[in-house]
Amino acid sequence: MGAIQNRTGEVKHVAANPQLELLERLGYVVRGALYAVMGFLALRIALSQPGGKATDLSGSLVWLIGNPFGKVVLVVTIIGLIAYSIWGFVRAIYDPLHRGRDAKGIAARIGFITSAVSYLAIVFFALQILGGQGGASHDSTQKTVSTLLTNPAGGAITLLLGIGALGIGIGQFIEAYRATFKNDLKAAEMSTSERDIAIGLGRFGMAARGVTFLVIGWFLIQAGLHHNASDAHGFGGAFLFLLAQPYGRWLVGIIALGFVALGLHSFACARWVRLMGSGSS
Repeated sequence: MGAIQNRTGEVKHVAANPQLELLERLGYVVRGALYAVMGFLALRIALSQPGGKATDLSGSLVWLIGNPFGKVVLVVTIIGLIAYSIWGFVRAIYDPLHRGRDAKGIAARIGFITSAVSYLAIVFFALQILGGQGGASHDSTQKTVSTLLTNPAGGAITLLLGIGALGIGIGQFIEAYRATFKNDLKAAEMSTSERDIAIGLGRFGMAARGVTFLVIGWFLIQAGLHHNASDAHGFGGAFLFLLAQPYGRWLVGIIALGFVALGLHSFACARWVRLMGSGSS
């Protein structure tokens, strides 16, 4: 027992390393940039401007590296997202943000793991680009479902994934309302206006993400019921679906601004979020 406790203490010590925490804050910056770009590209569609695109975080990455400094941006993205994924596992295992062990706390900590895995998938995509094996962004949701449906239980698994996505969407609305994340910020280092703006951006962004997860969940349920991968879509497909609805440009414009807000909230977290060694201020 003593050996296990010693190892746990050593891991916590490593997780609180200032260099790692700096990289984790870089991860928040990278995450914020990806969400802001996704929202910016969708907003251009809503405004009927050239260069608009309905895409996901991988598509945002492809857009970000489309410049002479693309390889540098790619390497920074890989480093930042690896660190952010590590932070996701730390949040889930050691609970530095005090989510607790009740049902809500366990759900939040499972969400941290899911988030970490999803960003590692983007890291894998980025490494493929760095190795010269990729470059074009495809609908990863559709690709995943297509693989699942080759399995006899694929339809049922896809259906469960759809229900899970609906649950995430509802959870995002609840989080937008409760704003539990405000307790993760170092309030003592923020002015009242800075804190209010950071919380407002987070609420708006999470509500917008909640809408898209509801749409994605519906797509997955349809794909599972009809055993048809072409029915499944990710964020890009959700934007296009919303665009086709009555007042679709207004709807997409609002959701797109929400994703930009989510990116800006992530930038605020890069500065003020409490990490393992940040104390409880």
